[in-house]
Parts: sequence; C-alpha cells; structure tokens
Amino acid sequence: MASKPTTAIEMVDLAFDVSGNALPANHPFTLWDALSSLAPALADADRAGILPMRLPEHTADMLPRRAKLTLRIPAALAEELTVALSGTQLDLGSGLLQLGMGRPRAITAYPTIHAHHVASDEDEPVFMDGVRAQLDEMRIACNLICGMRHLIGDETQSIRGYSLVIHDLKADASLKLQYRGLGESRQYGCGIFVPYKVISGLNDD
Repeated sequence: MASKPTTAIEMVDLAFDVSGNALPANHPFTLWDALSSLAPALADADRAGILPMRLPEHTADMLPRRAKLTLRIPAALAEELTVALSGTQLDLGSGLLQLGMGRPRAITAYPTIHAHHVASDEDEPVFMDGVRAQLDEMRIACNLICGMRHLIGDETQSIRGYSLVIHDLKADASLKLQYRGLGESRQYGCGIFVPYKVISGLNDD
C-alpha cells in the first residue's frame, strides 16, 4: 500500500477556462506580463508560474476547444488571485484572451511527473548533471529521462531547455518537486512539473 504524503500544502493550481484568438508565438511572456499587470501579487509570488498550454500540433498558435489557462501559485494567494483574475480580459497584442472563473485545485502526488521545458543553455550531459545536483540537494531519490532540446518563444524573446520526466518518486518527493520546480524562469512555465503517464519496464534487461 502506497504511503500518503505528509508534506504541507505549499502550492495549488488555479485553472481558468479561456476563449479568444490565436496565441502569439511568444505567449509565455505576453501572458505573464498581462496577468501580473492585473494581479501584482502574482509577480511577487515565489515560484509562481503558468503551466504550458496544450495546443494542437498542426495549428500550434490556435486555442483548442475547452482550453484552460492554469497558474501554479502559493496556496495562500488562491483566493486573492481568483478574485483578481476571474472574468478578466488579457491583451496579448495579437488579440484578447477572455478568462472564465478561476478554480483552485490541489496538486497530486504521483510517482512519475513531467516538465515540458526546464530552462538550460547547456549541452545535455551538463544539464543532467545540474538536475541531479539539484535533486541531491533536495534529498530526492528518483530516475530521470531527458527529452529533446527545444526552445519556447520567438526571435524576440526565447528560452532554451529540455523536457524532463522524473519517475520512481515517493509521494512526499513528488509533491516537493511539483511545489518547487527545477531551474529558472518559473513564471514562463519552465521547470513546472505535472503528473505523467505510468512508465513501466524501464529497468528490464
């Protein structure tokens, strides 16, 4: 029977239904600027950020049906930011993005978690050494799978990095990583982890 986490609740996710036009290529940056201008407490919040939005591969700048904008925020700010941002419009330069009512949701301990983008300008071996050093500092035992190198943004502003899967986590370690994240540029969605599908057979001969 899996142990229950004992970690105190530090962070929550705040999800909004959204509607609007196409997102600009640099939307992680324009979204953060627009949100923090409406809710200054967000800009000052430690480890707060925007979870990467799921966009269709064939039209990567278009909002899908039932699109959601989700913020990872300190639990203590959930009520304040729900009030400040629910029902607002964000001007992203390419058009307006309408937010619905914000709904806080708990972050769940999961043995396998994934970050779409962990910021790094280093080659993969150096990047992975840095990740292991951060995990050792947090006293987290786990296994890692590094994805392909890519960037977010456009020619005016971008951040390089890698996707990363962390698996074989205990419950408390999973929550700690999801609360703290890895690397820099958390506000733009970098280093934010979410539950991932179960990976099996990784240690098979």
